[in-house]
Amino acid sequence: MNYTPTNFFSGSPLNRLSWLRPSHKFLNAIIASPNTRWLLFKAGPTTSYVSTKLAYLPTRTLLPLLGPSPYFGQSQRAGELLSQSDITHHTEAARHLGVPVVFLGLHETGHGSALPETEFKEDVEAVVNKLEGTPYFAVDEDNVKLEWGEPRSAMGLLDGFEAAVFAEARSMVDWNFRHKFCAGCGAPQYSMWGGWKLSCTRLLLPWGDNHAEGKKPCPSGKGLNNYTHPRTDAVVIMIAIDQSGEKVLLGRSARRKFPLKFYSALAGFIEPGESFEDSVMREMWEEAGVRVWDVTYHSAQPWPYPANLMVGYYARADSTKPIRTDLDNELMDAKWYTRDEILAVLEHQTGTKLDFKKFSQKEKLDEQQQAAALREQQERWRQQNQQNPGEGAGALAHSDPNIVAKQKDGLVETVQEGEPPFRVPPATAIAGMLIRDWAERKIGFPPVQAANL
Repeated sequence: MNYTPTNFFSGSPLNRLSWLRPSHKFLNAIIASPNTRWLLFKAGPTTSYVSTKLAYLPTRTLLPLLGPSPYFGQSQRAGELLSQSDITHHTEAARHLGVPVVFLGLHETGHGSALPETEFKEDVEAVVNKLEGTPYFAVDEDNVKLEWGEPRSAMGLLDGFEAAVFAEARSMVDWNFRHKFCAGCGAPQYSMWGGWKLSCTRLLLPWGDNHAEGKKPCPSGKGLNNYTHPRTDAVVIMIAIDQSGEKVLLGRSARRKFPLKFYSALAGFIEPGESFEDSVMREMWEEAGVRVWDVTYHSAQPWPYPANLMVGYYARADSTKPIRTDLDNELMDAKWYTRDEILAVLEHQTGTKLDFKKFSQKEKLDEQQQAAALREQQERWRQQNQQNPGEGAGALAHSDPNIVAKQKDGLVETVQEGEPPFRVPPATAIAGMLIRDWAERKIGFPPVQAANL
């Protein structure tokens, strides 16, 4: 592969400053910056909009929601900072009072600097004032009067910057929203490290009850526990290419309520003890009954629904072998499609159009507008045929895959097809990129000799 794909939701523009997350001094200073902006979510999945754009709010508008300062490094009582003697690895930048918030990072407008943690031990405000850029935070709160929207339906409205910031924010807010109780003992959890770590309230020393009489210590107090840190679930998503290099295998999910003619790449979660390549081969067999080889990496895409990493692959397969979807019954159907068939759908005006609000409705052009457009086209083509026979409807129909030339009563008529024969994912999804890059020959797969099958 001679180019590097850049997928939607990837390419984060933020310096996440992860080494400063345990510093309550840094977080308290940067949250109060007049340049800081917030992305709001409502009950995890939805986000706020202003005129179909993501809403970024300054800190001053959220002060009633955030509660009294300090916002990080909170002591037992509101408005008090932890004493130095109470700071342990269980209280680093602790926020146990008020809604959890997430520090996303800094969008640097200058050249940036290392910003070592030692700089924040003295004059913190002076250091923060030297920062060049915009700090970003996220919070989950539905008690704010804003217009809320379902983000999947607005993906086409986001630019690359907004998509990458949204992906980080949505995944982190969702993680904090879902994990309110300790997986080790069931006690409530509180936020640390600017929303990047959760800890059990029984460990919140010196007033925690981890050593109370009759209670066993919370197991999260020892060792490294994956439930105290954000997790990303890896998913392989793949397309099989046949021995000629000219066909791809796509499937229609039996579980998702996609449009009837929607076909996409196959996908599945990585299981314990598997490599990515192992998972690709297993999923292709389980879902479509197809044996694959030559598993080749394409690219990866963060997918914030809620926190997945889609790892894209191609693999080779024999299209003469039967397809079967009755093993795990995750696919309603699977088919081999030629390059020409895929290209025709990609060029169709609705071939990659998905409306998450109207999955059950067919997406059709307005009939009156369509009829008027056709009449105008037919009149223009008749005039062209009279002047230049052979360069009218037939020529235009050949050049536009959405226009089909038909013969009727000795005249050539054209019909604008309202629906493509099937649909594929848009370029905002890695499945759409896998399909498009193969169809447009950005990825080369030469024919495989029969002797090598």
